[in-house]
Amino acid sequence: MEFIKQTELSKTEKKEILNLWNNEYPEKLNYKTLAEFEKYIENLTEQSHILMLNENQKIKGWYFDFIRENEKWFAIIFDSNFHGKGYGTKILNLAKEKESKLNGWVIDNNNDKKKNGQFYKSPLNFYLKNGFEKSTKNRLELENISAVKIKWAK
Repeated sequence: MEFIKQTELSKTEKKEILNLWNNEYPEKLNYKTLAEFEKYIENLTEQSHILMLNENQKIKGWYFDFIRENEKWFAIIFDSNFHGKGYGTKILNLAKEKESKLNGWVIDNNNDKKKNGQFYKSPLNFYLKNGFEKSTKNRLELENISAVKIKWAK
């Protein structure tokens, strides 16, 4: 696997990431079109990306961070075939090298289905094992997502 750091995404990369997003996140978080996904990304400031590429140069993992409300936020998506192999920890450690604080929203239940009909597995324990703390007072309860805020600081 190869890890590439960059500040912008090409159209091809956005298409690959959109497919990864729609296949791996709960279906109710899917984007119907590339234009919708691009609009989401374009509204985020001070973006940074880390792409995990396989031997065929296909994106199998994506980390990105950005500024929202004066805080550094992040998200990670991996092809489920690459879960449990240490790549998530590797990509988080690369991010921690350049950041002093990270915030994220994490789905903390296993009730949502992915596009393929399988249940989405909450990554909360993964983040706790990697030094993040779960907020006891910050929850996101929307029609399409139920999540808890996580934080990491050096």
